[in-house]
Amino acid sequence: MDIHFEPIIDENRHQAEMLSLFPEQCGFIESVRECLAEADEVSEWKCVGIYDADTLVGFAMYGKFKEPLPYGEVWLDRLLIDKKYQRCGYGKTAVTGLLKKLRNEYNCPNVRLSVYDTNTVAVELYKKIGFRFNGELDTKGEKVMIYEF
Repeated sequence: MDIHFEPIIDENRHQAEMLSLFPEQCGFIESVRECLAEADEVSEWKCVGIYDADTLVGFAMYGKFKEPLPYGEVWLDRLLIDKKYQRCGYGKTAVTGLLKKLRNEYNCPNVRLSVYDTNTVAVELYKKIGFRFNGELDTKGEKVMIYEF
């Protein structure tokens, strides 16, 4: 496995928009198209393709926000692995790689994400990596998890 992250730009945007999930997963995350539209409007969001060598296997969106003061928060807000590549270890490898990337990019003490507790596969993955619930809910009612470096 040769996992790396590439920014979503005009040349790979359409390919990223073609990533798909199983029908039962679609309620857990916005489509890549919706994520990219949101990132087009909110400059703090950064979108990356998750690649294994030259193959696009997934997508992630992350960013650092100034609020709450004084330090702000870093969010790993969206993550998906295309249905063709699920159950192959890409999720765990991508999350651990993104955590390293975010730590280096933002020099942050922690990273947050939010997840529906009914998304048990994702919750278990995040717990195994070291995320824990912090008792907060995001604006959509998802439970917030935090990873401390």
